[in-house]
Amino acid sequence: MARKTVVPFGPQHPVLPEPIHIDLVMEDEKVLEAVPNIGFIHRGLEGLADKRDFNELLYVVERTCGICSFGHGNGYVQAVEKIMDVEIPDRAKFLRTIWAEIARMHSHLLWLGLQADQFGFESLFYEIWRIREKVLDLLELTTGGRLIFSVNKIGGVIKDIGDDKMKAILTNMSSIEKDMRVVQKTFMGDYSVQSRTKGIGVLTKDQIHELGAVGPVARASGISRDMRKLGYDGYGMIDFEPITSVFGDCFARIDVRLREVFQSIDIIRQAIDKIPQGELSVNVKGNPNGEALVRIEQPRGEAIYYVHSNGTKFIDRYRNRTPTFANLPALCEMLKGANYADVGMMVVTIDPCISCTER
Repeated sequence: MARKTVVPFGPQHPVLPEPIHIDLVMEDEKVLEAVPNIGFIHRGLEGLADKRDFNELLYVVERTCGICSFGHGNGYVQAVEKIMDVEIPDRAKFLRTIWAEIARMHSHLLWLGLQADQFGFESLFYEIWRIREKVLDLLELTTGGRLIFSVNKIGGVIKDIGDDKMKAILTNMSSIEKDMRVVQKTFMGDYSVQSRTKGIGVLTKDQIHELGAVGPVARASGISRDMRKLGYDGYGMIDFEPITSVFGDCFARIDVRLREVFQSIDIIRQAIDKIPQGELSVNVKGNPNGEALVRIEQPRGEAIYYVHSNGTKFIDRYRNRTPTFANLPALCEMLKGANYADVGMMVVTIDPCISCTER
């Protein structure tokens, strides 16, 4: 009779530069159960809410994670603006949309490179990260930073993107799109990629719905849910539809994220074409008094931001529910019955961000 053993996966792993730790209950080479163990990098960022005023707290929130920094700042300022009944200018809405989509491209390209590295396709890894450098250069050109941007503020944004930089963005979008067509063809058509990802880590639409998964993980199983369709920032004035697949395996999650890169390029082009002239921000007086909950679509999926304030410059409570937290139950479910050799592949396909999850 086969003997059950517990094999620890993590907290250090050569592909994931984050301390995710999962205890795998094994029978020979089969995974019977996966038990996540988080908390290795808890930094108490939410506890700083009563030590930094509501304007300063924005810079703490942005540092929840380097990859998702723009989205975290955007979600927080939207919550405070909702409490204070602040309507930001349309130009600021479109600028936030442009930066959010460039940041989404950066996140997806980083992940695609790590995914290629996971199944040993090093040349593909290098090519994707070469393309990613172009995206980081655009972020640096328009914000001054490559990971932390600090362009949001309560009431709008603090920087504009001039016409010359808008043209540079469009030029680079064309170049990136051309390069990504080659990458997409390799991912979708290469036998080694398909043999490692097709039929691996399958989750049905019903399982995803029951487990509450979000983002590309959910959309890869046929759930057409994207918080950008709520119409926050400039998304209500842009034409797009959630990208989905019906297969629900590792290959489908790659496919969805690849197509979302092209969707981000299209959204950026629409935003630049439609962006109006005008002010970048409105004057905000007083302190927030009340509570608000905001949902936005981070690169990894739906993120929730809750702010409770009391009329002073220090808010009572800031809370952030991240996409990875929502996707961990789905990960544990897909690991059941998996071969040990496929565990790393499946962990990577939810695009885990442990910095966001633990804060």
